[in-house]
Amino acid sequence: MKPLTLRVQRRYEIVSATAFALSLLLSTVTVHAQGDVMIYPKRVVFDGAKRTQDLGLANTGTDTATYQVSFVQIRMKEDGSFENIEQPDSGQSFASNNLRIFPRTVSIAPKESQAVKLQVINTGSLPPGEYRSHVYFRAVPRPLPAGEIPLMRPKDTSSLEVKLVPVFGVTVPVIIRVGADSTAVVISEMGVDFNNPQQPQLMFSLNRNGNMSAYGDLTIDYISPSGQRTRAAAARGVAVYTPLLKRKVRIDLDNTAKLDYHQGRLEVNYETVSAKPATLARQELVLR
Repeated sequence: MKPLTLRVQRRYEIVSATAFALSLLLSTVTVHAQGDVMIYPKRVVFDGAKRTQDLGLANTGTDTATYQVSFVQIRMKEDGSFENIEQPDSGQSFASNNLRIFPRTVSIAPKESQAVKLQVINTGSLPPGEYRSHVYFRAVPRPLPAGEIPLMRPKDTSSLEVKLVPVFGVTVPVIIRVGADSTAVVISEMGVDFNNPQQPQLMFSLNRNGNMSAYGDLTIDYISPSGQRTRAAAARGVAVYTPLLKRKVRIDLDNTAKLDYHQGRLEVNYETVSAKPATLARQELVLR
């Protein structure tokens, strides 16, 4: 499993703005995150007697990096994207009330690493099921070097000034599981999208039912009319988090091996991530 690199998510802190102006600006502003901290593992699961686990942070950059550590609550949407929430959806339970994390602030010198410890507490009376929160590593911007003064411009007092300060961060899911896992997954709604003839895509849905999330690796094999099997696509670490019942997946198919996606079959396999993977779901699509 590859470490998760701090390059993906970004948030914004507003120095001066109204809510209306902010909503307009956030719809058009794009900032590309730059980060040199790697976090491993990219998810933490407590499902047995183990009460503590570590998250390792490694600074691969040339400057000292400082991060504030907290919990956030997240909802997964059908397209696999996330949004922050304050209250759990029906069928969703947060884990943060039963977790401790320390330290809450970490500063890591270049080429150094540090562990953040997670501890499960007070789980003896929890009803069976899954509890999930996300650890949020929020980058603390470096202060300006002494003597460096930002360029000042005359203020126009007749207009509203809004300043966006990019704040980079990454979240890692932390899951507490209590009791037996009754989760099952079914693959449905399979089809190939040829809207872009140069890049066909396979579309399908992962349908989850049961009391816990599903998590695994996806592989898509092309099987020719003569029976020859070729790997057409793969995706690692695909989750369907509770309480979501269906996640829609769209994945690029290999367009370099001269595979004919108008004949033969496509086979999708969804397997657990472990030393001995187990099949969560499997489905075939006959191509025409």
